[in-house]
Amino acid sequence: MITPALSPLQQKARRITALLKEAYPQALCSLEAQTPFQLLVATRLSAQCTDARVNLITPALFAAYPTPEMMAQAKVETIEAMIRSCGFFRTKARDLIALSRELCERHSGEVPASMEALTALSGVGRKTANLILGDVFGLPAVVADTHVIRITNLLGLTCRKEPEQVEAQLRALLAPEESNNFCHRIVLHGRAVCVARRPQCAVCVLKEDCSFLAQAGKIS
Repeated sequence: MITPALSPLQQKARRITALLKEAYPQALCSLEAQTPFQLLVATRLSAQCTDARVNLITPALFAAYPTPEMMAQAKVETIEAMIRSCGFFRTKARDLIALSRELCERHSGEVPASMEALTALSGVGRKTANLILGDVFGLPAVVADTHVIRITNLLGLTCRKEPEQVEAQLRALLAPEESNNFCHRIVLHGRAVCVARRPQCAVCVLKEDCSFLAQAGKIS
């Protein structure tokens, strides 16, 4: 069987993947969780909120409601009070209780392993579902969060702002076994080096491929 040749853009994606892997060998999700359910909850809380803030909230939340069976029985006012500092807390509280009930009713309290089943849960979109599929089940996944969208556009790997479009473009470029860790590493790079509005371009391992630098005339 003849393996199709990689396109120039696929080759570029492979090169960027290798540079990120060298710079960030530990491609770990920064959300702290001990079980698939807890990671699902933490990821839902992370919408419009920093992972650092979520990690301050979840210890008490998980101590009180470590399983979907227990969270399904919680009062929405109690969950609201516990997650108030993470933003959009009323909507998130309703979603956490609803998705916990749905897990119990539809999946025997287990987090499902398919995009269709995950996105059918209350408050769970493709970003959250992809993170669960990649981190919990080891499946090829592309988490198109704000860092991934911004930086892959700068690198010329994507040319859209919509998460689903960026996800589709990256899936066509990345090796499936590298896609999940690629996204984690892009997030780490976005926090450490390619920070929005104050990028540290001089120390960026990806500067040769960056359109921001090229447009600014900082590289030839």
